[in-house]
Amino acid sequence: MTQKNLLEVDWSQIPAPTDDGGAAHLKGLMVPAISLLATDDTSVNLSALPGRTVVFAYPRTGEPGKISLVDDWDMIPGARGCTPQTCAFRDLFAELKATGASHVFGLSTQSNAYQTEMASRLHLPFPVLSDEKLAFTRALNLPTMEVAGLTLIKRLALIIDDARITHVFYPVFPPDRNAGDVLDWLKANPVKA
Repeated sequence: MTQKNLLEVDWSQIPAPTDDGGAAHLKGLMVPAISLLATDDTSVNLSALPGRTVVFAYPRTGEPGKISLVDDWDMIPGARGCTPQTCAFRDLFAELKATGASHVFGLSTQSNAYQTEMASRLHLPFPVLSDEKLAFTRALNLPTMEVAGLTLIKRLALIIDDARITHVFYPVFPPDRNAGDVLDWLKANPVKA
């Protein structure tokens, strides 16, 4: 299946993921001290960042005009929507920062080289982190799915305050509303002074 348009999706035609409990253990956990390569050519250790950090994770973004990873990608609950989710965080970036997010990051298991191209193409104002070796994913036991022999992170968003996960959005559907849901939560839960 060729992906004609990565942003225009009729969500009523896409199966929604169900809450399988895969993220129930995350709230309250300390983020592990693992360095991840970022699209701005830095190495980011989320456990060392002070203040509030927003991390949204997704299986993998697509490339316009390229063939999907598997023919039925859109029918895998939670698979479709990585680009709309990422663009929504891009579009609300200034508001997320204004409501107390010191840092915003995307996260997937795709390579840094691929993510760097995607970040440039989508004009992202924040870095995307690569967990290609699955170190961070395994350390936190993030919910994953296996597709075409690859381990992919299921879509979720984390609010991290001084290295502790204080809120988890999971499952996320539709993906293009995730950034707005995170923004609403940040407004309702300001950073404590």
